[in-house]
Amino acid sequence: MGEDNEVRSMLEAAAEIQSNLIEQRNNIAKTIVEGTAGGDVVRVSMQADGILIGVKITKEAVDPDAVTMLEDLVTAAFRDALRKCGNVQAQALASAETSTLLPVTKE
Repeated sequence: MGEDNEVRSMLEAAAEIQSNLIEQRNNIAKTIVEGTAGGDVVRVSMQADGILIGVKITKEAVDPDAVTMLEDLVTAAFRDALRKCGNVQAQALASAETSTLLPVTKE
């Protein structure tokens, strides 16, 4: 009977961890981050799960003779937003991991 209780307890803990991870994944998807470049002339909005929402470019950033610079600014803003996505994901997973601990058994 003691082993059955241990297994049941472990299964309950695993289910709680799974539930916490699903909740954190949903929270990540709802979180919006913005990456910027060039003093905010280029902005990239993303969900924290990496889904691109949009790109905003101010008129000051548009120079037909400097398309390469604009491409570089968009790339930099995207990378900035992606870095912020990683930060949000790391925080969410850290809180999910510490919220439930599996029982330790001694053999």
